[in-house]
Amino acid sequence: GTGDSFAAIPAKAETLLELAAKHPDATIVAGATDVGLWINKQMRSLPKLIFTGKVEALHAITDRVATLSLASAVTYAEAETQLAALAPDMGEVLRRIGSKQVRSSGTVGGNIANGSPIGDMPPMLIALGTRIMLKKGDEQRDLLLEDYFIDYGKQDRKPGELLWRIDIPKLKSSERFFAHKLSKRFDQDISAVMAACKFTISGRSIASAVIAFGGMAATPRRARQTEEALRG
Repeated sequence: GTGDSFAAIPAKAETLLELAAKHPDATIVAGATDVGLWINKQMRSLPKLIFTGKVEALHAITDRVATLSLASAVTYAEAETQLAALAPDMGEVLRRIGSKQVRSSGTVGGNIANGSPIGDMPPMLIALGTRIMLKKGDEQRDLLLEDYFIDYGKQDRKPGELLWRIDIPKLKSSERFFAHKLSKRFDQDISAVMAACKFTISGRSIASAVIAFGGMAATPRRARQTEEALRG
């Protein structure tokens, strides 16, 4: 294409970062499960497209003792086994995200970066205390996932900055995790409401709770008053 209209498929991380910094107005494409709908349903014009899927470094999965780290172009299919191992409820929700074809192209990073209030992954990842790393050129930032979502359609991502990595803490022996998805169809449908909870148990009491919802506000949000009410 031209400087004003192009499709770029970089193969190296350095090239991807350079392109994103040079063209901060470009649309970043991973699995295109949302971007494709913007084009064929909303008839939007997207003159600059940068595809992340050919960058090998962005398909890295690092499974540590206390943390599961996913690079941002990792697909649901690539990470399904490791994500399901975090908690049985996460595995059940993952099984209901689209079809096998959708899970083979859709990415965990794209579900976050797009910022939809009804994305299935953010409530579960927020409940687990997930952190994300963003990059722009040689600069990088680390923040809690829940702080990434500011308002409807607005995320804490600077022009030219890319979501690069997702760090998910594993459950401790004292923690319990639950997730539940409500949708019009049981399988292959968007969430009407997505709920995720992590409880820290002390004896027979709830020492602390983290409860996150999707579909209840303009962004994925924690129910902090409920968390406080459950303590003890």
